[in-house]
Amino acid sequence: MTPRPGQLNESVESAVSLIVTGFEDYNASFGDIARRGRRRFEAGDRQGMRRDVVERMALYDQGIDELIGRLDVLLASRLFSRSVWKHLRAAYERRIRDRLDQELYKTWFNTISRRLFKTRGVDPKIEFMAPDIDPTDRITHPVSRHVYAVSGRPAATFERILRDHPFSIDYGDVRGDARKLAEHMASELKARGEDGLSSIELLETVFYREGRAYLVGRAFARDAFLPCVIALKAEQGEVRVDALLCRRIQVSILFGFTFSYFLADLPTVGDAVVFLRTLLPDKPLDELYTVLGRAKQGKTERYRAFYRHIEQAPKEQMQAAEGTPGMVMMVFTLPSYPLVFKLLRDRFDPAKKVHRKDVFERYHLVYRHDRVGRLLDAQEFKDLRFDASRFPEPLRQELVEGCSKVVNEEEGSLVIRHCWVERRVRPLNLYLKEVDDAQAEAAVLDMGQALKDLARSNIFAGDLLPKNFGVTRSGRVVFYDYDELMLLTDCRFRRIPEARDFTDIYSSQPWYSIEDNDVFPEEFRRFMGLKRDHMALLERVHGELFDADWWAEVQSRIRSGQALDVPPYNEGALLSCSG
Repeated sequence: MTPRPGQLNESVESAVSLIVTGFEDYNASFGDIARRGRRRFEAGDRQGMRRDVVERMALYDQGIDELIGRLDVLLASRLFSRSVWKHLRAAYERRIRDRLDQELYKTWFNTISRRLFKTRGVDPKIEFMAPDIDPTDRITHPVSRHVYAVSGRPAATFERILRDHPFSIDYGDVRGDARKLAEHMASELKARGEDGLSSIELLETVFYREGRAYLVGRAFARDAFLPCVIALKAEQGEVRVDALLCRRIQVSILFGFTFSYFLADLPTVGDAVVFLRTLLPDKPLDELYTVLGRAKQGKTERYRAFYRHIEQAPKEQMQAAEGTPGMVMMVFTLPSYPLVFKLLRDRFDPAKKVHRKDVFERYHLVYRHDRVGRLLDAQEFKDLRFDASRFPEPLRQELVEGCSKVVNEEEGSLVIRHCWVERRVRPLNLYLKEVDDAQAEAAVLDMGQALKDLARSNIFAGDLLPKNFGVTRSGRVVFYDYDELMLLTDCRFRRIPEARDFTDIYSSQPWYSIEDNDVFPEEFRRFMGLKRDHMALLERVHGELFDADWWAEVQSRIRSGQALDVPPYNEGALLSCSG
C-alpha cells in the first residue's frame, strides 16, 4: 500500500533523525578514543595508543552497519525506494545546513546510500555531489588556540607554553627544555634572515601518535611566520621535549601520507584543517583529513579533487604508471595528477606464490599498522566510473582483458569495481638513474634506513628490489609493493649452513631445508639489484641488514612486548642537535 504524503514525510523525517543521530554517536565514540591519547602518552603506553588507532578505524563501518539495520526496521519495504531516498537527501541537507563539519555528515549519508544501492559512479539524486569549492572555504571562525606574546625573552615564553600544557607526570627539566627550544628557534629564524620572535600561537588540542605528543602551531617573526611544532616524549616517568619542527618539510612529513593517523580530540575538524593548511599550503586536503583519522572524508576529498582536475583536463589520457610492470598489480595514472590506481590482475605471474586473498590481507594489514613514514597509505575504492575515451586503446584492452574480474565496459565508460589508490612516488630504480651521484647515494642509504624502520615496526618488506620502493617529494624512500610483505615476527631469520662438501657447493639446489617463512639476510646482496658501488655503500653504513642475528634481535625485542622507537623527524629537529 502506498503511504499517504503525511506518512511519507513522517518516515523521512524519522529516518533523517536516525542518520544524524547515527553520525553524532559515531563522532562521540571517535572523540572518546581520541581522548585516550593523553592517558596513553602519560603511561608510556605506545602499544595501547596503536590499539586505539586501530579500534577507531573500525568505528565508521560499525556505525554504518548498525544504522542500516535501524533504517531497515523504520522504512521496511521502502528502504530501497529511490523516491524515498530523494526526499531523504533533501530533508537531510536542510537538517545539516548550519553544521560546521557538514561535509562529514554528507559523506556519512553517501556511505549509506552507496551501500544500499550499489552505486557505480555518482548518483546525484540520492547522494551528495562534490562541491565546487573546498568544504573548508565556508569556515570563517578561527580554531581555538593559545597565543603567546614574546617580549624579548623567548626562553620564558617557551617555559610558559610547557607549563600551560601539564600532564599527570612532571616535565623532567622545564627550564632546560625551554632554553633549548629558544635556542633552536633562534637558529631557525637566523637561517631565514629574521632577527627576533614576536609571538607564538598553538592549537589548544594536543596531537598524539606513536607514543609522542605534539603541540602544533606557528611562530611569528617581524616579516614572516614559520611552523612551530613541539614534540614531547614520556620516558621513565617524566615528560621531556624531544624536538622542535620549524621547517615546512618537517611538518609536511609529520602530517604525511606515510604515517598512521593522529589521536586528536578536535571540537570540529574543518577549522583545524584550515589552520594546518596555513602551515602546509601545498598539502592536499584529503591527506589532512585522513591523517586526522577521518579516512572516509579523506577518500571523499581525494575523489572530489581528482574528478575536478580531470574535468579541467578533458583530453588528457590515462597511462600505465612508470616503472617495472607488476606481476600482481596493474597500475595506471593520469600524468598531471599525483595518484596511481592499482588493480589486481586476473592471473599473477607464476613467480609469485601469493593468492588474491593474501594480497587483500596484506593491504588491510598496512592500513591498520603503524606505517612509521615508510609505507604508503592505500585507500580502497569501489565502483569508480571513467570515460572510456580517457584510456588509449592498448591500456584499455590490457585492463579489460587482464583485470576482467574488476573492470567492466558500460556504455562508453570503464567501471572499476575495486582498486587501491595511492599517492604517486618516483620508483627508486628510475630515480637512481636520473639523479646525480650524491642524491643517488642518499637514496640508497635511506632505503637501508627504511628497512630498519620497518623492521622496528614489525614489518619485513619481502621483495627488496628497488622497483618496489619509491622516493617522495620530500626525498624520503618508502615501500609500496605489499605482495610479499609480512610481519617480522612471522619470519625465521637464518644463516646459510656451511656446505658439507663440494657436492653441496656445486649443487644447483640448496643442500639445506627451507620453509616458506625462512629468510637468509646474507643473500639480500643477490636480490637487491643495486649497482656494485651502491651495494658497497649500503653494506658499509647499514651492514646489520645482512646479519641474521640483527634481525633476530629486533624480532626478539618486539616479541617481548617492546615498542621500538622510530622518530618521525630527522636529527636536524632534535633539540640535542640545535644551536
